[in-house]
Amino acid sequence: MTDLRQEQNIHTILDCRGLVCPQPVIRAKELLDSPGQSAVEVLVDNEAARSNLTRFGKSQGYEVASHSAGEAIHITISKKQSGEAAAKEPAPENYRCDLPGAGLICVIPAETMGRGSDPLGGVLMRAYIKTLKNINPLPAKIFFYNSGVKITATESDLIAPLKELTDLGVEIFSCGTCLDFFNLKDDLLVGQVTNMFEIMDAVAQAAKVVSPY
Repeated sequence: MTDLRQEQNIHTILDCRGLVCPQPVIRAKELLDSPGQSAVEVLVDNEAARSNLTRFGKSQGYEVASHSAGEAIHITISKKQSGEAAAKEPAPENYRCDLPGAGLICVIPAETMGRGSDPLGGVLMRAYIKTLKNINPLPAKIFFYNSGVKITATESDLIAPLKELTDLGVEIFSCGTCLDFFNLKDDLLVGQVTNMFEIMDAVAQAAKVVSPY
């Protein structure tokens, strides 16, 4: 049962522990749409709710902060603008509840998909990456290596969907040796640098490995 406690009619504590998605997002939005409501602090008990609330707040250009206290996760969404432009996001009732599946790893070893035509391969790779957020379960990790690291270290229309995946909890890694080879190590735009041991260890432990190549 949802519990509300008003603090000076500005900041509201909303207890959504025990509620399933997308209820925490819907209830947070309802409060933030109320006149005079400047912020809401939502208490949840699962990472899916944290991910969805964080994504919702950022999509509106609000400031979002979260921390854990005991078994509760506190997510504070403030109407104070973060400076980021609001993006078009799904309606609150359409927020998904799934988190990245621990058993699925995606490896991207090139900047194009398939063989035959590189221009066509580039088009296919853009579609592939933009579609990743819609698969179920999401990959736990995505590894870029060889010329695939050019995707994470070059400004393009793929950086935004990759950052959206990180907001959903997907970890993104780029091979450090590969970044060095292409002189891109200082240009990484999303994710973090990794090494061959981490790549091999993750692949060896994965229940399933998928690749667009």
